Amino acid sequence: MAAPRILTRRPDQEAQRRLERAGIHPLLARLWAARGVAVAAETAPDWSAMLNPGLLTHAGRAASLLADAIAARKRLLIVADYDCDGATACAVGLRGLRMLGAVVDFLVPNRFETGYGLSPAVVELACRHPAGKPDILVTVDNGIASLDGVAAAGDAGIDVVITDHHLPGDVLPAALAIVNPNQPGCGFPSKNLAGVGVIFYLLLALRAELRARGAFGPDSGPRLDALTDLVALGTVADVVKLDANNRLLVAQGLKRIRAGRMQPGVRALFAVSGRQPREAATFDLGFALGPRINAAGRLADMSLGIRCLVTDDEDEALALARELDAMNRERREIEAGMRDQALASLDAVPAASTASLCVYDPSWHQGVVGLVASRLKERFWCPTLAFAPAGDGELRGSGRSVPDVHLRDVLDLVSKRHPQLIRKFGGHAMAAGLTLHQDDFPAFTPAFDAAVRELTGRSRFEPALETDGPLEADYANAEVAALLDQQVWGAGFPAPVFIDTFVIRNQRLVGEKHLKLALERGHQRFDAIWFGRAETLPPAVELAYRLTLNNWNGMVSVQLVIEHGQASAQG
Repeated sequence: MAAPRILTRRPDQEAQRRLERAGIHPLLARLWAARGVAVAAETAPDWSAMLNPGLLTHAGRAASLLADAIAARKRLLIVADYDCDGATACAVGLRGLRMLGAVVDFLVPNRFETGYGLSPAVVELACRHPAGKPDILVTVDNGIASLDGVAAAGDAGIDVVITDHHLPGDVLPAALAIVNPNQPGCGFPSKNLAGVGVIFYLLLALRAELRARGAFGPDSGPRLDALTDLVALGTVADVVKLDANNRLLVAQGLKRIRAGRMQPGVRALFAVSGRQPREAATFDLGFALGPRINAAGRLADMSLGIRCLVTDDEDEALALARELDAMNRERREIEAGMRDQALASLDAVPAASTASLCVYDPSWHQGVVGLVASRLKERFWCPTLAFAPAGDGELRGSGRSVPDVHLRDVLDLVSKRHPQLIRKFGGHAMAAGLTLHQDDFPAFTPAFDAAVRELTGRSRFEPALETDGPLEADYANAEVAALLDQQVWGAGFPAPVFIDTFVIRNQRLVGEKHLKLALERGHQRFDAIWFGRAETLPPAVELAYRLTLNNWNGMVSVQLVIEHGQASAQG
């Protein structure tokens, strides 16, 4: 991949001054103003700033239906998805509905047998569920595209309530209620709720409905904020945009985790990943806990991950977390092998010949193709799809995109230009999945590339690295690093990356693939590390870096984590 263009975020000066006058630390004021924050209230992590559940279309209707079901002791069955968002959404739904008096169990589709979402095959499984045939199916993190599945449920005499956040197609399923901020006509101000956020909002609406019916007092009933550790985990792991409302939900979850008030499964996942809950940050949720939950859905059965999140037994939670940890190690090995195979197959492809990449190997594991697509996208900086066999002559593909290309729109254009090519697809701007017949792969690859070019008018995409400019010398300390660590950063609200010129006093390889550096800037000295970098650097360098804390043998110090570097013009 070509070296990225270095861009500098520019804060709105008036917003920055307004934030400083509100008592916000000057550096935070600058960083927040550069990310579109206009007033301090947008960063308030307290519940009073949360968007009202009543703004979600059908939330009140779904709450009324579920309240009726609770009163009639009807059987509810949650139909989950097999990623971390789906697993946490299932755990939130299961725990929350039980807290509110429901008779409820769960079913999660198997990636390798029934595929994604509420399909007719999943309805068949629901009818044979060990807890008994359900009266109502409640989807979490899926369902908006399940036209056939909802119809099959109706034929079986089962009602359906959909909670989802994915983009809808042209036709909506005939469910009793659809709670999805992205459905047509929904006026909910945030379109970025994860699946776990949607079901959490529905639980809030249901509790309000039950209060109105006299089941609880005006301000009493179960404390649903006890579920926010799961809401935070699913929201961060699904890489949805952390707008003000999502940041509030994540902040509340991190607050509980840091205070030691979390589900046993979340505590166990922190333990097996070697992380400290009292120092929890979004990085831990996205890069330590999330992948371990996802490993179950990629390699085996996501019910393992869900069981870890819903058990109240600390010993069982730890045993399940250890299984997930072992699966995650296996997943990394499989992914590395597939990635190396893909890179070897691409050696013969001229770098500028296509605007996209499509890769396939008959030996690949369908649960890991999304990760391979992600790695290749980062390497070649273009929309990438990776495919694996899915049985019965089908290929299942998973894609990742760059900011310039809306991946779902590209697949939609391919389906319109070539109606028989894609059997089914869905997803977001940055990630999507699809199914092809194996014989159609050769025709799909150029069709996909042509659609990318048609929608963007471009054949190449240039990576860019956004930075926050130089870090003031007075703020390059452990106190400010701790302050930054306490904030909610993530998709759409990226962690600060600073850029400065340093003199290298020492550099050495650690672990055979990471560069450890001793740096000097003016009168300040810093330890730094560049993960995955084996080549040495010139004596004077311009480095883009994150300011972090390093805890070692009880000593806390500042460490710079390098994101990019190049020879300094001043050198």
